[in-house]
Amino acid sequence: MDDAFIFNTKQYETTAFRTKHELPISGLKRILRVMEPDSEILAGLLPEKLLWAYTHGVFPMVNDGELLWFSPDPRGLLPLDGRFHVSRSLRRTIQRGRFECTVDSCLGAVMDLCGRRGDEGTWITSEMKTAYGRLGELGFAHSVEAWPAGRVGQGAPAGGVYGVSIGGAFFAESMFHTRTDAGKVALVCLIDRLIERGFVMCDVQWTTDNLRRLGAFDMPRDQYLGMLVRAISADCRFA
Repeated sequence: MDDAFIFNTKQYETTAFRTKHELPISGLKRILRVMEPDSEILAGLLPEKLLWAYTHGVFPMVNDGELLWFSPDPRGLLPLDGRFHVSRSLRRTIQRGRFECTVDSCLGAVMDLCGRRGDEGTWITSEMKTAYGRLGELGFAHSVEAWPAGRVGQGAPAGGVYGVSIGGAFFAESMFHTRTDAGKVALVCLIDRLIERGFVMCDVQWTTDNLRRLGAFDMPRDQYLGMLVRAISADCRFA
């Protein structure tokens, strides 16, 4: 990480975040007092603030127009050690070449399409898109897109996933699909890429039934934070 984007913790001593090894949950309320939960502050989320938060096990979401910060206990992860499960039907879809995957070809479009999901996409507001778009310009936010075979770059992708990459840690933010299995194909491509490049963890925030079918598991927050320190120290490159 360039020195220009290393977060200066002295500016935020009042938040009670002291080390990369532990996160006092009481600090979350203090962060909310430092960053007023309104659209102006949300639009002004600086890259170094987001990067510092991720390296301390915290991530932002928007709820009812307010910017909130979360550190779940337990924390959801996807395995990078061979336990990631690809169903027979999904494997057939991949083998038949129904979709072609690209990396970082249209981060903005992936975020837009994730934000249109009626169930979980409402927190991906225009302010969040701006903030993560900045991270993309700096090389920290990435996307994987799945396109109908032979139609790469034509129109919108049929599925995709995006997230933040720091060292050997990838923080998956959201996934979408407009065609059956397209989102899962993009996720498989993401996991394959992380494994090939020696990543240590793939964070998914919370586990869901769909993610558990793919092998997602829960980890106690204290254990997660210890793993996070090792992951962000790893010399890995997503792109």
